[in-house]
Amino acid sequence: MGSNHEVYTLSNPSNGSYFPPESLPFMKILNATETRTALPFDRLIEALRRMFVEGCEVPLRHTHTLKASDGSQGTVLIMPAWRADRYLGIKTVNIFPGNSARGLPGLFATYVLYDARTGEPLAHIDGNEITARRTAAASALAASMLARPNARRLLVVGAGRVASLIPEAYRQVLPIEEVQVWARKASQAQLLVNELKADGIAASVAIELSRSAARADIVSCATLATNPVIEGAWLSPGNHLDLIGSFTPTMREADDACFAGASLFVDTTEALQKSGDLLGPMSRGVFLADDVCGTLENLCRGKVSGRQSEDQRTVFKSVGTALEDLAAAALVFEGSA
Repeated sequence: MGSNHEVYTLSNPSNGSYFPPESLPFMKILNATETRTALPFDRLIEALRRMFVEGCEVPLRHTHTLKASDGSQGTVLIMPAWRADRYLGIKTVNIFPGNSARGLPGLFATYVLYDARTGEPLAHIDGNEITARRTAAASALAASMLARPNARRLLVVGAGRVASLIPEAYRQVLPIEEVQVWARKASQAQLLVNELKADGIAASVAIELSRSAARADIVSCATLATNPVIEGAWLSPGNHLDLIGSFTPTMREADDACFAGASLFVDTTEALQKSGDLLGPMSRGVFLADDVCGTLENLCRGKVSGRQSEDQRTVFKSVGTALEDLAAAALVFEGSA
């Protein structure tokens, strides 16, 4: 369903008044292609930076569990954010692991944007595209302040949707010339490499992960791993390690040595409560919460410094925030006007 489909809304239902459709505002419906087209990375990265500087209200997300009679279980995440007198947005994410047996995706996400002054719905936007693209954009935004400005070699660990977007996003902020891809299944890495080559990016499959990590200026992990795939012993001085995948306490992409002696930054302090990449090392005394150098908001507002030396090793851990969703949704809506 495309944006040419207009859903009319009853503006004043409280008094039972009826408004003919031609007199009502309409809610735009934007499908995945339209959402993707409205979110080029150069504009999206800048929109995120601006939103982190200006700020918005982001309450804790709501989580609900649904149990079916057949024993299967689903999880519903509700993630609101708003800016007074401007936009209110709510992302709903439905996670149903049992869908694989039904031949369906395990995750569906939708985003509804409202007028924050009136509560009137403005747009229904593809939530999967918003989530994937804002995740890659936030990673690139952080790297623009934490990686060496002359970083040329990027190693992508993972070959899923977010991983596939990392090279394009990073090339907007850094002079990336060479991309290597590693995945547990080499065939998946090869498929992504083929896509990157088709887009004119010099890419190859990483055969030996330890060697590729050692020579990379940036290592970006976007996996669903529950055990570390990157070891700190592999990382060279000056490396920037980007950790996207661990968004629950049971997930891990990096071993403890990745954090020892590194400058650690997070997207929000919520990461310290959610990510196994951080909870595990903290429980073992590798670092304390107070050792975190700053958040993405702090970096964007200039409250903390990013990279300060050529040999400094940096780590950025993200778990995502509804602030990023709102910034992306506003960009989509305004671009479709």
